[in-house]
Amino acid sequence: MTRFVVIHAGLRVPSTTKLLADGFAAALAEQESDEVRVISLRDHAHAIVDAMLTGLQTEALTEVIEEVAAAEALVVVTPTFSASYSGLFKSFVDILEPGILKGRPVVLAATGGTARHSLMLDFALRPLLSYLGALPARTGVFAATEDFGGAAAPQVQRRIQEAVSELRSMMSCAPQRQVRDEYDDVAPFEDLLRGLGRA
Repeated sequence: MTRFVVIHAGLRVPSTTKLLADGFAAALAEQESDEVRVISLRDHAHAIVDAMLTGLQTEALTEVIEEVAAAEALVVVTPTFSASYSGLFKSFVDILEPGILKGRPVVLAATGGTARHSLMLDFALRPLLSYLGALPARTGVFAATEDFGGAAAPQVQRRIQEAVSELRSMMSCAPQRQVRDEYDDVAPFEDLLRGLGRA
């Protein structure tokens, strides 16, 4: 069983960003043995801001972060604001532990009012995820408002299928991630006592 997590930062209900995320979830769920979890950052917006201000996380937000850490591959979907990803999405990324996305295959997706914003995938989202150590898939998916329910809808669906297929291929050849124990770097007790003796 493969564990996928689809994260979306749609702000409104209903939201085209959520629609795109649901499209990815449906495509990933075509293999019944796989587990697909969709996370709406909107549901945790207040907790994300509180975590940034205080460093403290709610139990629900901690569970979300643990799910992201346990995922074998990710899909991230954000609305486009001012030619970039949304502040909610960036705030969530900012509270993640360093290295949590390292080596993780990820599909980049975004929505916007017009196709003119589609370059944000490569100029904003891809550099961010690459900096965090994730492995962005070559194929990204951008959907403008007119792509939902219009003549372009089948093209968006084909793009989703292409990206999902590429994600699965990346997983088959990606090195196994090492699960790091938070206590791996703890000094042995004997060494601590020895240090006291020299004080």
